[in-house]
Amino acid sequence: MLEQEKAEFRSLTEMVQRARHRLARGEWDYLVGAADTEASLRRNRAAVESWVFKPRILNDVSTVQVESELLGSPMRIPVILPPIGSVQAFDAGGGTSVARAAQDFGILQILSSACSPDYEAVAQGVPGPRIYQLYLVGDNAWMDDHIERAIAAGYTGFCLTADTQVYSRRERDVLKGYVPMSGRTATAAGDFSHQASMTWDTIAHVKAKHDIPLVVKGVMHGDDAKRCVDAGVDVIYVSNHGGRQLDHTLACIDALPEVSAAVAGRVPVVVDGGFMRGADVVKGLCLGADFVGMGRFEGLAMAAGGYAGLMQGLKILEQEIRINMALLGAPDLESLNPSLMQRAQPLAESGVLSAFPLLEDY
Repeated sequence: MLEQEKAEFRSLTEMVQRARHRLARGEWDYLVGAADTEASLRRNRAAVESWVFKPRILNDVSTVQVESELLGSPMRIPVILPPIGSVQAFDAGGGTSVARAAQDFGILQILSSACSPDYEAVAQGVPGPRIYQLYLVGDNAWMDDHIERAIAAGYTGFCLTADTQVYSRRERDVLKGYVPMSGRTATAAGDFSHQASMTWDTIAHVKAKHDIPLVVKGVMHGDDAKRCVDAGVDVIYVSNHGGRQLDHTLACIDALPEVSAAVAGRVPVVVDGGFMRGADVVKGLCLGADFVGMGRFEGLAMAAGGYAGLMQGLKILEQEIRINMALLGAPDLESLNPSLMQRAQPLAESGVLSAFPLLEDY
């Protein structure tokens, strides 16, 4: 089937339907599942749904401005494509297809070291700015070598994930004996000992030795956010790994205001965790994020049609962001602030796909 044909969906609900139809059970559960009881996953989505809008009226929204910049790269919408281990499980093009879509659409990708093709092959196939996320399976000399190679390959940012000290138990995968590429990397003999021993000294080492912006992903506490900024970290990334690591964590959108206050505008803040629709993106921006990461959205779009599916999903997402901002009375990103939000009781039980309530109707 041609890429153009694979991307013929008119809504994000249809995108999810197509993804579910195309994926085998193991890959589907890997995409929508999380750690242990999956409470962190459900709480992420429930928290996003518990925030509601307080729109303002009689503002000129005939033009809605959603463009910005991150690490020197223009951003068509305030959305980043997070690192996904084993993204090639959703479409054979893997990280290269994501790189093409990110570049052609006009946003940044963070490429995971636990996906294929590897970072040098992706950079060769799709030259241009992107961020490289590296899991530490070697010592400082090993890390330094990969950072230097990433810089030589044209990467414009480097990301350390701080919430993956060990690999979690994901019962959906355990029950089926499914081991994704990221899991094979994590459980290889001795591999994750370096990831588990990462400390603030690791951050200091990277900042002292390498001339590349540093992103720290997995920040959930204001004190850690402040310490990151004081240590020279260039982007603070609020994340609980989509609920896939520590179970029973605070929802990311609920951790966001404290982290944003601690950062105090000194560096950009990214948040992910349960963000699936344009309205969700706007909520994250209102509560203090500069950019929203959408990992499961990325995986669903890739499963729905690879490069073309991700391009189509991003176009629909952009429409949703613009429509929601206009109806909220916000003509630009600077207009988004906490006064436009209020907490309210969610209307229904939340889950990983509760952003798509019409899934079973069509």
